[in-house]
Amino acid sequence: MRTNISEKTLQDLEFSTVLQHISEFCISSLGKEKIFETKPIQQRKELFKELHLVDEYLSSFESENRVPNHGFDNIIENVKRLAIENSFIETDAFLKIATTSLTVNELIKFFKKFQIQFPTFYALSQEIEFTTFVDDEIKKIIDISGEVKNNASASLKQIRRDINNVRGKIGASFSSALSKAIAAGYLDDIKETIVDNQRVLAVSAMHRRKVPGSLLGSSKSGNIVYIAPQATLSYSREYQNLVYEEKQEVVKILRALATTIRPCVALLNEYIQFLIHTDTVGAKAKYALEMDAILPKISNNKKIFFKNAYHPVLWKKNKEQEIKTVAQTIKLDEKQQIIVISGPNAGGKSITLKTIGLLQIMVQSGILIPVDERSETYIFDTILTDIGDNQSIENQLSTYSYRLKNMRYFLRKCNENTLFLIDEFGTGSDPELGGALAEIFLEEFYHKKAFGIITTHYSNLKVLANELENVTNANMQFDERTLEPLYRLFIGQAGSSFTFEVAQKNGIPFSLINKAKKRVETEKVRLDKTISKLQKERNRLQKNSDNLERQKSKGQEHLDSLQEKEQRIQDKLSGFQELYDQNQKMLSLGRKTNELLNKYFQTNNKKELNANFNKWVADEKVRHVKKNPIKPKTKAQKQKAKVVAKQVQETIKKVEKEVLEKVVEVRKEKKIEAAKIAKEKSKYIYKVNDRVRIIDSNSVGTIDKIDKKSVTINYGIFTTKTSLEKLELVEKAKK
Repeated sequence: MRTNISEKTLQDLEFSTVLQHISEFCISSLGKEKIFETKPIQQRKELFKELHLVDEYLSSFESENRVPNHGFDNIIENVKRLAIENSFIETDAFLKIATTSLTVNELIKFFKKFQIQFPTFYALSQEIEFTTFVDDEIKKIIDISGEVKNNASASLKQIRRDINNVRGKIGASFSSALSKAIAAGYLDDIKETIVDNQRVLAVSAMHRRKVPGSLLGSSKSGNIVYIAPQATLSYSREYQNLVYEEKQEVVKILRALATTIRPCVALLNEYIQFLIHTDTVGAKAKYALEMDAILPKISNNKKIFFKNAYHPVLWKKNKEQEIKTVAQTIKLDEKQQIIVISGPNAGGKSITLKTIGLLQIMVQSGILIPVDERSETYIFDTILTDIGDNQSIENQLSTYSYRLKNMRYFLRKCNENTLFLIDEFGTGSDPELGGALAEIFLEEFYHKKAFGIITTHYSNLKVLANELENVTNANMQFDERTLEPLYRLFIGQAGSSFTFEVAQKNGIPFSLINKAKKRVETEKVRLDKTISKLQKERNRLQKNSDNLERQKSKGQEHLDSLQEKEQRIQDKLSGFQELYDQNQKMLSLGRKTNELLNKYFQTNNKKELNANFNKWVADEKVRHVKKNPIKPKTKAQKQKAKVVAKQVQETIKKVEKEVLEKVVEVRKEKKIEAAKIAKEKSKYIYKVNDRVRIIDSNSVGTIDKIDKKSVTINYGIFTTKTSLEKLELVEKAKK
């Protein structure tokens, strides 16, 4: 896909004003310059990439993971100078380069860490090499204050040591000369001062020949002369030589550092472009946040559906003046290919047309737009506009000549992937002739399957819109009583121009309006009057529709509220059920623990208690693992789990076979054993104090009383009655 959107189209739709508003959110001058270079993106892949970058940055405002600081200094000239062989740059320029490198590396790390939230930014940052080489090399040589470090070279270290020594000697020699001059009484009251950045003695003029040194000046009155002591002068010359040597050594070090970093010039240029791009994306996202803009769905099917759309420039202007902006909803698709908007001037026709065009241009330039989240659009190859007078004085073209020239261009460029926007279609010539030609143009656009919106006052175009299958009439709503514009678009009916009504409202005498009416063809007046009546009727219907819509909305809100309450109740019930299940589990565990303890209290058998407890814990663990099996995570673990599962199945089948064979034998043995036990039990006569348990029970008690076939068992805490047939002997009574 390669788009063809002319500079004229961008001017007609005031795209530069949008760019101006976005540039105000940039944090760098380079970012601002880049914003003003924004044009519709030709390649679909690049367009989607830019839109997703802005959308990801916008989403970070509602997240804890905000995009880190990406401010940077303009180092373009420094990098250009660095690229020159055997050159060097100042220390502050090196520090700016180091900061730029550090900023980019921080962004690369951030987007790698949060690549799920910022997939497009992550992919973009991975195209840049991550390296701390530049930052490390610079910080080895230059400290944070911008001074070359003493250990940058052995020579610099020695020179600075010598400078410090000479400074000490200068101070000592000056102090000695000062003391002598004071003792001799040669100095004025101020004693000393500073001339040409060095300390001098303030000597009384009468004693100037008595103090050895160099005369550096005098006071305005001439009573004081300023003398640099002789001993200090020799040290000062040595100091100046050392300072010069230091500067030469620093240049040598910086030149070596530049040579070290020079291979990274291309990388530094990538860093700059990455930060400029990030700045422009951030500015677009901040603009979208202010406008409450979103990324609409980009459809593969040719259609435009902008719901509750605002004109960005108008919205910003109205906001500053505290005026409400009316949102527009408009749809273009295969069944509604072209919309013809009619109605009186100052009703908002042109704004509606410009809103659609500007929002489409913004989307195709990688900028989010202020529409409802259910909106969607298509990427057009060509967007054509004819808005405004466009009278060309330079080319000596009239309005109509210019528009004809424009129509010729439209007819050449127009195809099924074109969106065209024409304001005041057909004007500039004789109404009948110009209207006829406009009909032909409209039919041509229609047959070429182009999408478009036009505004017009021509009745023949309104009629043609009704006759063509996929062309729809529309009008901007007016209050029929006050004739004030409502700025709402109504699809499906042509609009009256309200020519005579508007004239009357603006104070034109009624007698003149009547004369005008008489000069117009009766059919024309009747048509306009009929349209006016229809529009008034439609306004009344629209009000009723709006009332019903509001009632429906309130009903829906009430239903949503009830559903929300029901959901909360379901959540609470679910919570109660979970709590109940947990309590039941705790009760079950408590009962089992109590049972084990009771048995231990009765038998005092610690070994048995440990064995039963361990067995119980093992059983519980098996149940837990069965309910909550550990799921393999890695590919190797999953493969191993499959192998183990297969082995387990084979083992189970083998064991099942062996068990089935043994079950038959065990059943036979159990029957013999049961018969034997039953025989013994039937022969045994229970006595008082025998220790017994009820069959299938774990609790052991002592027989207190036997009454024929009934027996009373004492469990210590309580007693119970049962029949002799249900008893099982544990231990005979001791004699």
